[in-house]
Amino acid sequence: MAFSEVREYQYGDDVRNIDWNVTARFNKPFIKVFEEEREMTVMLLIDVSASNQFGTTASFKQEVITEISAVLSFSAIKNNDKVGVIFFSDKIEKFIPPKKGSTHILRIIRELVDFKATSKGTDIAEALKFLTNAIKKRCTAFVLSDFRSPSFIDALKIANNKHDLMAVRVFDKRENQIPNVGLIQLKDAETGEMRWVDTSSSAVRRYYANEANKLERKTIESFKKSGVDMAEVSTGQDYVKPLISMFKKREARA
Repeated sequence: MAFSEVREYQYGDDVRNIDWNVTARFNKPFIKVFEEEREMTVMLLIDVSASNQFGTTASFKQEVITEISAVLSFSAIKNNDKVGVIFFSDKIEKFIPPKKGSTHILRIIRELVDFKATSKGTDIAEALKFLTNAIKKRCTAFVLSDFRSPSFIDALKIANNKHDLMAVRVFDKRENQIPNVGLIQLKDAETGEMRWVDTSSSAVRRYYANEANKLERKTIESFKKSGVDMAEVSTGQDYVKPLISMFKKREARA
């Protein structure tokens, strides 16, 4: 809220907003009037690690993240907000400081489409620490990732105390349920490790599903404990509904 003007006190006004200096000068009560500042800073923390180069439906996770990031960027610029971007893997790949203007947004869109990470791993805590240190004033920040990363809850709490944080978790259904396709060789996109897996074994498929669901529950719990709102988007799903649902929950609490 930013100070706008002073006016004479009216019945029902909050006495805490009385401007005592002006009141003393004119010998009758005046109050301070505040207006909500519309101009905000929006930061996008975009996961560009190798695990997002995966998808079994219409799109890879990275393509969905890119599209959502572009939509959020255009929405912010329509409100005359500043927009900045942090591309991260297991390190900060690139930082674009927040600015306004269509030229700046077009630069961000080009980077979203063409960016190539130099590292394959994921470290969300590192990205959150960078946000906390680099952006001094309170901003609205979106973290877009599959959140397949070591624990980041401490960094999440610190960042959310300073900024208004939201998360968009993009996933693919095959990450939680492996199909029965016999003996196959799988590769970890981030470490490069290769492993043969017998997917015809129900025990193997069950173990895989249990471990994947355990990681998912841990991630969701981290956001709940930190008070961070989250939208979940599948690669085969329209992302508009989950985003609107998250925004409506926030409005209902306001």
